[in-house]
Amino acid sequence: MQARLNDILQDAAVKQIIGPTNLSVERLVFDSRIVRQGDVFFAIRGTTSDGHQYIANALAQGAIAIVCEHLPEFADSQCTWILVENSAYSLAKAAAAFYGHPSRKLKLTGVTGTNGKTTIATLLHQLFDQAGYPSGLISTICNKIGRKIIPSTHTTPDPVSLNALLSEMVEAGCSHVFMEVSSHAMTQMRTFGLQFAGAIFTNLTHDHLDYHGTFSAYRDAKKLFFDLLGSESFALVNADDKNGLYMVQNTHARVSTYSLNGTATFKAKILENNFEGLILNLDGNEVYTQLIGRFNAYNLTAIYGAALLLGMERETVLRGLSLLQSAEGRFDQLRSTNGITAIIDYAHTPDALLNVLKTIGTIRTHNEQLITVAGAGGNRDKTKRPEMARVAVENSNLLILTSDNPRNEDPMAIIDDMRKGIPGEHFKKYIVIADRREAIKTAVMMAKPGDIILIAGKGHEKYQEIKGVKFPFDDKEEVIQLFNHLQKP
Repeated sequence: MQARLNDILQDAAVKQIIGPTNLSVERLVFDSRIVRQGDVFFAIRGTTSDGHQYIANALAQGAIAIVCEHLPEFADSQCTWILVENSAYSLAKAAAAFYGHPSRKLKLTGVTGTNGKTTIATLLHQLFDQAGYPSGLISTICNKIGRKIIPSTHTTPDPVSLNALLSEMVEAGCSHVFMEVSSHAMTQMRTFGLQFAGAIFTNLTHDHLDYHGTFSAYRDAKKLFFDLLGSESFALVNADDKNGLYMVQNTHARVSTYSLNGTATFKAKILENNFEGLILNLDGNEVYTQLIGRFNAYNLTAIYGAALLLGMERETVLRGLSLLQSAEGRFDQLRSTNGITAIIDYAHTPDALLNVLKTIGTIRTHNEQLITVAGAGGNRDKTKRPEMARVAVENSNLLILTSDNPRNEDPMAIIDDMRKGIPGEHFKKYIVIADRREAIKTAVMMAKPGDIILIAGKGHEKYQEIKGVKFPFDDKEEVIQLFNHLQKP
């Protein structure tokens, strides 16, 4: 794809241009290592490096224009210089223009919050796909154009990748797109060039404080998504979360709410909740669904409300909800031939882990053991580690502390951080097995018929990241192999 430089800069908040703008642009690039002839390089200030340090590299590799916040000392007439207030903002706006503003040709719905983003986005895509609407998905697990799967590297891609993906969806004939919008994406302005038909807020709990610093900064990054919505958009928020109405204090969008507890635009009540699924009363309509747990009752109510706000017929929505299947790695159940139940879940925050454990607690008979295998990610928010261990040990018969994705940290140092949250009266209820494969194997070997094993933290991930290297590892596959071994005489 090509575009003229002067065309893509229309909304990019340009302060000054030095040099010609009637240039043909091959690509927009913010990584100097991949610049080639005909590219425009955006010098962006990141958390660990500043793109302005790599302007010379970009020029040497053939950049025809540089977008930056200040001119380097060596600036000359060999290329066009574009001074802007914020390079990240300008990249988001320029990327949207470069790809012909694809979001304006789609009904794009964003989902934000701490927990539930992946499930809601994935199941909305399922619902609309089943109802005959060609749809796209942009999520943590994968991206989809219709039913074509494209690997995902980030919850919310960078602006260039994002607009390129949306452009492909337009070309493929998609009418709707559902995407996760992370707090990182908002502070880095990745979505600033997009037009949203609607936005959904799930909930807000402790997460990503390593990046945002404070809970209020994390909350306000989520709120920014709603602040930027136009009057043509809808905002659907969880009225049962104390931050729900805060999110829409300054929005121009049409506000709707959903709730399990009180008055709301879309109201649900749990009638039955067991390992077979949920029966919900949605605005007076009884619906059976294969999903399990109170947290999924919230997810389904949000999906129900969003589908109606997007114009789907109520009967179609209600019928479609009963056909939905859980997103991969979200309360994923496996059962051995001798009656052991294993649940694989992505829960990697204290609140998400508590939700899963409470869900199991409301369904189990308590005549069986609940064994939880859990860890915490390295190079991430350390303050949640003790709380995760406390939640896990208090709601399990046995906790096995293990490694998650240690990344560049020592796995035992992470586990030691977690152990600090375990109250003294529960010291006999946990063991430490740092090797994740051995931890899962131990849980299966210790389990008796009827027992439940929760393996938390990695969910859909097919790798374990150790010392910067991703090694193949799949919690679900580990359990399948162990269960198959149990069947052998």
